[in-house]
Amino acid sequence: MYKVKTKENDNSVIEFIEKVESPKKREDAYRLLDIFTETTGYQAKMWGPSIIGFGSYHYKYATGHEGDAPLVGFSPRKAKISLYFAPGDKKRDELLERFGKHTTGKACVYINKITDIDSEVLKELIIQSIDFLRETYPEQ
Repeated sequence: MYKVKTKENDNSVIEFIEKVESPKKREDAYRLLDIFTETTGYQAKMWGPSIIGFGSYHYKYATGHEGDAPLVGFSPRKAKISLYFAPGDKKRDELLERFGKHTTGKACVYINKITDIDSEVLKELIIQSIDFLRETYPEQ
């Protein structure tokens, strides 16, 4: 049976950010921490060893697979900064057209640095993602 690896834990967000090697990426991580905290109203929590998440929701797929995940989050990875938004949200693509320099994956949006993006659009993406997940997975 599949076991979820990325779970919320009590590891320190600040200690994690302080271990980021690149001073510039560390600075960007603190800026993102401020933006996500301010926009979501949630306290940052570590999910797994390297994702900083905000809020949480419970999902259940038609296959029976279920688990918990952060509503939104980010990770200052070595190559790029990963931003985590709701997968499957059609409005995300519209917002990304105004976002700035980025690449995308299924649930991730990758940026090199925070100065490459429009932070106001980032706030819109955060809010849109949370709204989409609350509609898709209403609390039971």
